[in-house]
Amino acid sequence: MKTWQNTGETEAMADDKNLPVRKPEDKTRRGSTGQLTSMRDQISAALNEAVQADNRNRACMLRLIQTAINDRDVAARADGRDPISEAEIGTMLMKMIHQREASAAEYEASGRLSEAEDEREEIGIIQDLLPRQLDENDTRRACAQVIEEVDAGGLRDVGRCMNALKQKFPGQMDFGRASGIVKGMLR
Repeated sequence: MKTWQNTGETEAMADDKNLPVRKPEDKTRRGSTGQLTSMRDQISAALNEAVQADNRNRACMLRLIQTAINDRDVAARADGRDPISEAEIGTMLMKMIHQREASAAEYEASGRLSEAEDEREEIGIIQDLLPRQLDENDTRRACAQVIEEVDAGGLRDVGRCMNALKQKFPGQMDFGRASGIVKGMLR
């Protein structure tokens, strides 16, 4: 008789002794295009690769990112909401990049070049996790398209336009820059 308790992990029966054999769940599932299915999966896979390659700086940065995501998930659950979305993860990563750019500039201004270089290395690690960023022309086209879609008529509609951009292009553009473009187009 083959019986076992399901503990949430994927289980299979061993053929020779009819004993359960636990297999860890595959956290790097790929979609039909071969792409990782979510940013969380991508971060986990990158962390595993960094640990196996003994790349301590990259592994530490990826752990920091995972911890930030988990902290936001816990805060969301405490408020009765779902875990943070892919768009919120992208926004968080963009914010982390801006923080490190500011820190790197401060380090350079004070002559601490090695610390500035460390910050820029962290920026590179974060950027590797984000989807391809839209260039200036693509950002302008996306802003014009969204302005037309939401039928924006003036500066009072900037918020609606930005919400639409964040929904359509999560993590793919600098929304601070996009806001300036939208405002310029609506004037």
